[in-house]
Amino acid sequence: SFMSELYRHIGADTDVPAGDINVGAREIGFLFGQYKRLANNFTGVLTGKDLRWGGSLIRPEATGYGCVYFAQNYLSYKGDSLKGKRCVISGSGNVAQYTAEKLLQLGAIPLTFSDSNGYVLEPTGFTQAQIDHVMELKNTKRVRISEYCAFSETAQYFPGKKPWEVSADLAFPSATQNEIDEEDAKVLVANGVNGVFEGANMPSTNEAIEIYKSSSVMFGPAKAANAGGVAVSGLEMAQNSQRMQWSREEVDAQLEKIMKDIFDNSLAASQKYCLKDDIQAGANIAGFLKVADAMIHQGCV
Repeated sequence: SFMSELYRHIGADTDVPAGDINVGAREIGFLFGQYKRLANNFTGVLTGKDLRWGGSLIRPEATGYGCVYFAQNYLSYKGDSLKGKRCVISGSGNVAQYTAEKLLQLGAIPLTFSDSNGYVLEPTGFTQAQIDHVMELKNTKRVRISEYCAFSETAQYFPGKKPWEVSADLAFPSATQNEIDEEDAKVLVANGVNGVFEGANMPSTNEAIEIYKSSSVMFGPAKAANAGGVAVSGLEMAQNSQRMQWSREEVDAQLEKIMKDIFDNSLAASQKYCLKDDIQAGANIAGFLKVADAMIHQGCV
């Protein structure tokens, strides 16, 4: 019924919806099927589609992978790398799962997953097999993260707690909006975290962000760090227009380049306006100027 009205307002060259919290490939499938029935055409009008009918490789991974690529660029700018970094992750959906996977691939140590009931900790870090099991629990069985402890003898579960109390180098909030408040931010800083990269949409309150900045913590704001999902949605649209499907390696390489460009543009804008390396301010400025310039060039229509 939702798509029965929405279909009038969207289109491949008009507006293209994508999934988010509780809207995955299954829900996109229901929406796309109804759109196709009503519009009588097969176009790239929704992204996050199944690979069997117009989806893109790397789309489920894109937000998590992209956030890690953004962190990698920030660390490189600081003369550091992800190798050996202990990382706390909140959430256990797509963003959290693929953040953990890419961190592991790049030599970091993903320590935690969470849901609204608590968090699970692997003291020496999750292996790929353990991450795969989390994916099975959350994507197939759709159970709570506490069920993971039946699979691992080394796991520790902390009911009613947030993962920010774990000693770590980097934090990747990947669950939901406003999940880190001022007190959580103070706990993160006290536990040694020197970088926060937002995989979720606006997971840090304004007060938490002030704590990061006053403590010289690297901060990758959501509007920049979690742009990977939207970026690969754009790549999915490009593939639909070409009636082609790119390889996994090609999409991943494009994603990595896009995230580097986003970091570089944010840094350049912050430095141009004498804000040193305030990436949040730089991302705001770069985004605003892109829209404002387009409006001016097109006659402010």
